[in-house]
Amino acid sequence: MSNDKRRRASVGHLEAAFGVTLDPELLERALTHRSYAYENGGLPTNERLEFLGDSVLGVVITTALFHNHPDLPEGQLAKLRASVVNMRALADVARGLGPDGLGAYLLLGKGEETTGGRDKASILADTLEALLGAIYLQYGLDTAAIVIHRLFDPLMAESAGRGAALDWKTSLQELTAALGLGVPEYRIEGTGPDHLKTFTAWVVVAGNRYGGAEGRSKKEAEQRAAEAAWRNLTEQAERTPHGDGGASTAQSGESGGNGAGPSGNGSGPHGAARAEATSGADATTEVAAATDADARATAGGRDAGPARA
Repeated sequence: MSNDKRRRASVGHLEAAFGVTLDPELLERALTHRSYAYENGGLPTNERLEFLGDSVLGVVITTALFHNHPDLPEGQLAKLRASVVNMRALADVARGLGPDGLGAYLLLGKGEETTGGRDKASILADTLEALLGAIYLQYGLDTAAIVIHRLFDPLMAESAGRGAALDWKTSLQELTAALGLGVPEYRIEGTGPDHLKTFTAWVVVAGNRYGGAEGRSKKEAEQRAAEAAWRNLTEQAERTPHGDGGASTAQSGESGGNGAGPSGNGSGPHGAARAEATSGADATTEVAAATDADARATAGGRDAGPARA
């Protein structure tokens, strides 16, 4: 049996885990890490598919949470989403795909291969998103949503069960531990008369200060400062080149932040969708419109058979 046939038989196990059969060219691109592409003459990488899959995953998870929790405010919905759509959670899902995990099917360069790239959380998470992007391109949002629910519904249920356990200070401490940045330290000042005091909090991480966030109580101010630090560090981690090493020293941020999205399992969200879906239809329309041209260009004319999902 040729190497190509052996590889095709092998990735069949991966496709079975998703419940779909992908066009061979599209599947190979989804599995191609940039290190492999660089060492093989500049082949197309999976990064565009990852970009697409990140949006598809975000809108499907957001829509599900929106409908499953009609009484939760925006902040709690965003916290639940971030506990599902983050690098660590995606990597854990990826490790459970196929008999040997997603890492066994990656196309990696020699450098990544020798440094344990097949089990790096960042690479596994990115590749899973690329595969979801490929499924979306070939079969559309409905099939992609079926696959995503199959893979992520257990995580959503677990996150909903944790509920109130999610908070910014806990999430920041878990994130800084994961990035090797030590324990956050809080500084707080109070101004005004005792009966109408306002508190301003900062948090110091690895020598850098974040926050300047105000609150009517010390707890509220510290939570807002932790949110500002969490957002800044998460965005920086997402911009950091692939790899699981500690984040480079962050720039100081003085924004209090007013959104939501702490991770409930020790990792910041990996590209969590930025826009809330106000309804399932609106969310579906937004993603479909945003990606229609790319879908036609990449998948036009393919007929790889019906999805098994």
